Amino acid sequence: MEVALVSVATGALKPVMWKLCALLGDEYNYFKGVRKDVKSLTHELAAMDAFLMKMSEEEDPDEQDKVWMNEVRELSYDMEDCIDDFMQSLDDKDTKPDGFIEKIKHSLGKMKARHRIGNEIHDLKKQIIEVGERNQRYKTREVFSNTNNAISNKNGTFDPRALAIFEDASKLVGIDEPKAEIVKLLTEGASTQEQPKLVSIVGSGGMGKTTLANQVYQYLKGKFDCRAFLSVSRNPDMMIILRTIFSEVTGKDYATTEAGSIEQLIRKIKVFLADKRYFVVVDDIWDVDTWDVIKLAFPMASSDSIIITTTRINDVAQSCSSSFNGNIYGLRCLSLVHSRQLFCRRLFDSNKDFPAHLEKVSDEILRKCDGLPLAIIAISGLLANRERTEDLWNQVKDSIGRALERNPSVERMMNILSLSYFDLPPCLKTCLLYLSVFPEDSIIEKKCLIRRWIAEGFIRKADRHTIHEIGERCFNELLNRSLIQPVKTNKYGEVMTFRVHDTILDFLISKSIEENFVTLVGVPILPTRTQSKVVRRLSLQVVKKPNSTIPIAGLLLSHVRSINVFGDSVEIPSLEVFRHLCVLDFKDCHQLEQHHLENIVRLFQLRYLNLKHTGISELPEQIGCLGFLEMLDLRANDVEELPASIVNLRKLSCLFVDHGVKFPVGIAKMQALESLKQVGVSNQPSDFLRGLGQLKNLRNLVLNGLGVDSNTVETNVVREVCNKAIVTSLCKLGTQNLRSLTIWDGSSVLQEPLSLITVEKLITRCSAVPQVPKWVSSLRNLQQLSLEVEGVKQDDLCILAALPTLLILYLREATKSNEKLRISGEVRFQFLKIFIYDANHRPVDLTFGAGSMPKLEKLVFEAFCVAQAESLCFGIENLPCLTTVRCVVCRWDEGSIEAAYAAIERSANTHPNHPTLEFIY
Repeated sequence: MEVALVSVATGALKPVMWKLCALLGDEYNYFKGVRKDVKSLTHELAAMDAFLMKMSEEEDPDEQDKVWMNEVRELSYDMEDCIDDFMQSLDDKDTKPDGFIEKIKHSLGKMKARHRIGNEIHDLKKQIIEVGERNQRYKTREVFSNTNNAISNKNGTFDPRALAIFEDASKLVGIDEPKAEIVKLLTEGASTQEQPKLVSIVGSGGMGKTTLANQVYQYLKGKFDCRAFLSVSRNPDMMIILRTIFSEVTGKDYATTEAGSIEQLIRKIKVFLADKRYFVVVDDIWDVDTWDVIKLAFPMASSDSIIITTTRINDVAQSCSSSFNGNIYGLRCLSLVHSRQLFCRRLFDSNKDFPAHLEKVSDEILRKCDGLPLAIIAISGLLANRERTEDLWNQVKDSIGRALERNPSVERMMNILSLSYFDLPPCLKTCLLYLSVFPEDSIIEKKCLIRRWIAEGFIRKADRHTIHEIGERCFNELLNRSLIQPVKTNKYGEVMTFRVHDTILDFLISKSIEENFVTLVGVPILPTRTQSKVVRRLSLQVVKKPNSTIPIAGLLLSHVRSINVFGDSVEIPSLEVFRHLCVLDFKDCHQLEQHHLENIVRLFQLRYLNLKHTGISELPEQIGCLGFLEMLDLRANDVEELPASIVNLRKLSCLFVDHGVKFPVGIAKMQALESLKQVGVSNQPSDFLRGLGQLKNLRNLVLNGLGVDSNTVETNVVREVCNKAIVTSLCKLGTQNLRSLTIWDGSSVLQEPLSLITVEKLITRCSAVPQVPKWVSSLRNLQQLSLEVEGVKQDDLCILAALPTLLILYLREATKSNEKLRISGEVRFQFLKIFIYDANHRPVDLTFGAGSMPKLEKLVFEAFCVAQAESLCFGIENLPCLTTVRCVVCRWDEGSIEAAYAAIERSANTHPNHPTLEFIY
């Protein structure tokens, strides 16, 4: 049975039902007296779960429903804790007793445990029924009043973005440049494919997409026979949308546009527009399916017509642009100059009226708003009703990203952001809300976040995808929807770190507090009294004074699921009380000492333990008692050896250590391991080297120190034995589940005949080989390869080019081969998308012929120099899909730099795609 999900909507209801079903199974079949109650309770919870999921889609449920939903969620957590305690008590009693007296005590203990769980299940059923009956009782009394309120408010709501259409152009700031750019894309040059020109404007909520589209619309609409401006919204009625288009392009009254079906309306619009020049703005599209219907109404053979779409979602923008061979326009944030203009315009008559004593704090406020127009407008609206003193403005500045005080402007901003939140599926809502545990301005590691999601139970494996792949998909979807911002990408374009905009963080914090999802302690301007006293997830953040006491008095901590400590001035709490803890993150907490870990072995539900960069020197000997532990990170510490009991962690799937850490005997027992890094091979016992190959579920492995620099006979013998053992283990892993292998300092191992047919990603570092090993040709599943060759030759390219699934290649030339390299139609790298060639500070003698690398999108030359700038014409015109060229050039005289840049620029400009050129020296 698959593990059930925890969610912000339903709390722990699904895990509770899953565990109740386990109580009915064979393992616990001696609970015959409570089986009926367990079944009844499970059915009751299933009904509540379905109702909570439905209510989570409501943007504004009534107060009675909110209270009931919170009650059920909180009760679900308590129920899971109760069941976990019981199962743990049984596990404690499962050890075989010695002697007659001990057996009697053991039997009595089990009888007491059964009796207790029977009573508790009966009480839980009673509580659930009482909660449901109470809600129904009071709900009935409110039906009439709620109906009246619904009738009176039916026409009282409006789209919070609608006002953007009526904004006077004279009040807008920073719009002239993007407006001119979009007008240029829509009007200059004839359409090359006899289709309408299309620009899809994409950006997060509050960026001003609707305002910009409307300004372009007002500027150009008079030049077209027919025009229409319509908003689609999150829950579109396609009949209404198409009738609106038909009404606006024909000039008919909306009431006269009725049609029997959507298909009939599409035909009518298409026929009417067939011989006319039209300009249509389709604002606020939320999904590809909606666009796929709307686009059918626009005639394709109309090169003089134009279309603008706006969306928050990158995939939708891509779909829109590809439909008409159009352009995607990523809306940029306001510059600091334009931000200040907008800020001043909302508060003062002119910049001259700006008080000098408020300049510093206003600049700090604007930096936090980060160029988001909606945030600037909301904060200036909040300040408009405040005295113009530095202290009061500093209070507002400190509240940004920490649950802002509400006023109408801020509420409008929150309403707009909530549209993005409520459009998410339940799993993504939970994953996004979890970001509220991080302090403002945090730079967050993607992989670390995904591992937290897994430990919290927010995501699970599905179909043929691993749970980490599902996590990647969830992360990419949040990026796609512009809800998080990438900060650092690697050389292959993968996002490594990201941040959350302060205004989005403010929304998430507000929502988390409302749902009692996260409790923040130590955050200025956010008193704990505004939060629930029962803590589920605890975020301890930086306080100003070192070793300050954390204000946790009055908080109930015995049900905490996760503790996240940020900053080295936070006092480390005692772990004794946190018996239901699943996630414990002490990363970068230098104040952590060995005695803080004494009680860690009592955290029987612990799944995630991050001790990275804390300075600890050893783990408790009883670490093997943590039977549910799935992730352990010990990197950047002083740990030299792992305790012998660590091999008893039978559910541990991720183990990260420094390369100097020595493993105990018995690694083969850790069959749940999927990711193991960074293992120093040379100081491991022979049992480890042999046992490594028995880890049948291992998918990601990083090995270090495979080479030993010594000429002594003894060392050479040791190295040969070590190499033989590690090669044998790698060959076993390479025919099982190994997907990613990274090898540092392993030249000798790479020259052995390896069999790695399951590997999809092979990275080598400081491991130069004389030529591409012959066994590389057998890597039929390889998608990414990083390899260092002493002198690259044409034969090496032929081996690499024949790899059938290779997408990314990083090739470093350790020494110059003096051989001209040519990639042609015969040496084609059929599916390669990214090619990085590191010349190691030498000239590049590489040419791309016709038919070579037909799918290549990004070409990078690193650390190269040239004798003559003319030799930099690599034949990039023969790469039909090329979009980016990046050159990192070794320094030489200024004239050569200019000549080299001009030569590469000429090649890029003559390419049909006009690829982006990045020239670094």
